[in-house]
Amino acid sequence: MMASNEDHPHGDETVGVPITCDNWRNKQLNEAKDKIWSEIKRCFDIEENRRDHCLKLAGKLLRGFRTFLSTTFLRDTEGTFVDAELPSKYASLISPKEWETFKSKRKTQEFKSVSETNRQRASSPAYPYRKGRVGYGRLEQSILTKENSSETSLPAHVLWKEARVGKDGKIKEDVQQIFEKCETLSQSIVPYEDTDCRSILSRALDVPEYSGRVRGKGFGITQKSLNIKKQKTPSNKELQQTLEALKAEVLELRKERERDRAAGFKDTSDKDSINCNFQPTIPEGISPCHLYLARPTYRMVGKGKVHNNLGELLHTKPLPTGSLKVSVDIALEKDALLPHPDDVSDATLLGDAIGSFVAWPTDLIIVGYETPTKSKAKDKGIAREIESVASQKEIPVAKKTEISKRTGAKKKNPSKYRACLHTYLETTDISDGCVRLIPMDGAIFGFEYAESLGKEDFDQILYHTQLSVGVINTYMRYLYDKLMGPRGLEQRFSFLNPMKTNLTEMIRKPDEVRTYVVERFMADTDREKLFFLPFNTGDGGHWLLVAINPFKEIVYYLDSLHNDWTTYPAMKTIVDTIIQTVRAQRKIQVPKRKANNITWNRVECPRQRNNIDCGYYTLRFMKETLLMDRTDIPSDYFDEYRCAYYSKDQLDEIKEELCQFIIELQVL
Repeated sequence: MMASNEDHPHGDETVGVPITCDNWRNKQLNEAKDKIWSEIKRCFDIEENRRDHCLKLAGKLLRGFRTFLSTTFLRDTEGTFVDAELPSKYASLISPKEWETFKSKRKTQEFKSVSETNRQRASSPAYPYRKGRVGYGRLEQSILTKENSSETSLPAHVLWKEARVGKDGKIKEDVQQIFEKCETLSQSIVPYEDTDCRSILSRALDVPEYSGRVRGKGFGITQKSLNIKKQKTPSNKELQQTLEALKAEVLELRKERERDRAAGFKDTSDKDSINCNFQPTIPEGISPCHLYLARPTYRMVGKGKVHNNLGELLHTKPLPTGSLKVSVDIALEKDALLPHPDDVSDATLLGDAIGSFVAWPTDLIIVGYETPTKSKAKDKGIAREIESVASQKEIPVAKKTEISKRTGAKKKNPSKYRACLHTYLETTDISDGCVRLIPMDGAIFGFEYAESLGKEDFDQILYHTQLSVGVINTYMRYLYDKLMGPRGLEQRFSFLNPMKTNLTEMIRKPDEVRTYVVERFMADTDREKLFFLPFNTGDGGHWLLVAINPFKEIVYYLDSLHNDWTTYPAMKTIVDTIIQTVRAQRKIQVPKRKANNITWNRVECPRQRNNIDCGYYTLRFMKETLLMDRTDIPSDYFDEYRCAYYSKDQLDEIKEELCQFIIELQVL
C-alpha cells in the first residue's frame, strides 16, 4: 500500500506511493491517497472525518519505512553508506529502478546534512517525552479516570507536564519551570488586553505556533479538530469596512429610535401640561442602570436606577429634553460633572448627588445593573447578586439549573469587576505610591484597625500573583460582611489575624501570639466555634489554612501543597500549647497521659498546580466551609466542592468578589 512498482504515483495496474516520494502533500498523490483511504474503510469501521488523521499517519509510516530501509540495508554498524542490492523481501513492492533512485538520493550531501540535523535534534530534545508508547490521548484519559474528574480534557500545559514525569514520579526542574510559567500566564492574561494568538504553552516555551497541530496534545490533533480559531490581525481595509458597517448600524438604530419615540408620543401629544420624556427603548417603570459620560472620554461614572414613567417630574419641574430621571446609588467617579446640575441642591458633581435624583441624558443610560440593597439583618448593605451566592446552599443544584434554563440566564462576564477596578485605578493616585485604608471592625479579628492596600496589592488581584496579608485580610472582611453577618454565622465561626499569627511571629514573639489567640478563644467558651487561621510561612511565603475547634480540641490542616503539619513544627507546638492553655483556663480535667491528645486532621483538599495559587486556595477553603455551615471538615473535604484542583474560573471568582467588594466600599 505504501509503495508501487513504478517511479511515479500513477501506475498502470495499481495505484501506490513510491519510496522516492519526498512530498506527501503532492497533489499527484491524491489518487493513491483515495485508494489508501478506501482500503482503510474496507477493513475498519471509521468515520469520514478521520480521513485527514489517517492519511497523515500513513505519511508518517512511509517516512518510517524509508528510514528503516536506510538504516537496515544502506548503513553498516558504524553508519557508513553501503551500496546494497534491492532486498528480495521487498522486490514485489519496489522496482529495481526505484531502488537505485532511492539509493542515489541517500548519497547526496544535502540528504546527509538534513539527516544529521534531525538525528541530533531527536537524540537530545529539550523536554523529552517520558511515557514510552503511551500517547497523549491515552495518557489524558488515564489521568482523568484516576482523578475521577468530570472534565473531558486537560489543559495542554498540564498534559504536557504529565507526559514528562518519569517512572520515579520526579519532574525535571526545567519542565516544572515551564509548567509554572504556564500557570502564571493562564491566570494573569487579561482577555480584553491580550493580543497574542499563540497558546499558553507556546508562549511559555517561547516558540511559534505552527499550523496543523496543537502543542501538548499529541499527533493528529489540529486546531480545526479542537475548534480553535486562529486570530488574524485585520488589515486597514478590513478595519475601514468594519467601521463603515458600524456607522451604518448606528444610523439605522437612531432612525428606529426616532420612529419608536414618535409612536410612543402619538397618544400623548395633546397633553401639554405633562412632561413626555418617556422612552420606549428603556423599560417602563424603575430599572437598575449604569450611568455614562461622553466627555472627555466615553466611560462609566456611576450606577443607580432610571425612572421611566409618563409625567415624571424632577423636583416638581419638567425634565430637560432627551433626559430621564435617575437616582444615583454609586459614584465611581465622584468628581465627574453632572450633565444637568441640580438647581435645588446646588449639586454639580456626581459624588454630591449620591442618594438624590438628577436628570441624565437617555443615550448615556445603560439598563441592566442591579444596585446593592440594605440587608435587614445587618447595617451594612449586601448586593442582591452576592446574597444569592451566599444563600446558594439553600437552592438545590438541579433547581438552580432549571431556573437558569427557564429564565434564559446568561453566564456572567468573568472579568467584569476586575476590568472596572483596573480602569478606575488608572484615575487615582495609587500608582504614585498612595494607599487606601480598609476599615476592619473589631468583631472580625478581635481588635479594630485599618488595613492598607497599595498598588502592589491591587496588582496581585488584577494580574494573579502571590497574595499579601492585606489582600487576605480584606477578603476575610468580605466573608464577614457578605456571608457570616447576613446568615448569622458569626456565632459558629471566627477569624484569627494572619498578621499576628504567621510563622515569623510565632518564632520571634511566641508569647504575644499565644496571648492573642487565647483571648480570642476564651471570648467564646460557652459554645462550639471554628476559628480560621490563614497561616503564612513568613516573609511572603506559602499560605495554608489551619481551622481550629478549641471546644473539641480538633485542628483541621488544609495545605494546597499536600504537606502535613510536621513541615512547620513551630506552628504545631504553638497551637498545641494554646489549646492546652485554653483547656486549663476552662478548668477542664484530663488524665495526664491524655494531656497531649489534641487531634490534628490533614484534609485532602484541592491541590494547587503552581507556586502562586496558595493564597487563592486558602480563601476558597474558608468560603466553602462557611457555605457548608459546618464546624467539622471531612478528611476528604466536602462532597459539594471536592476536586483535584480549582479551575481558572473558580480562582477568578475570588478576584471578582474582591474587586466588587472594594468598589462597593467606596474607599478609592
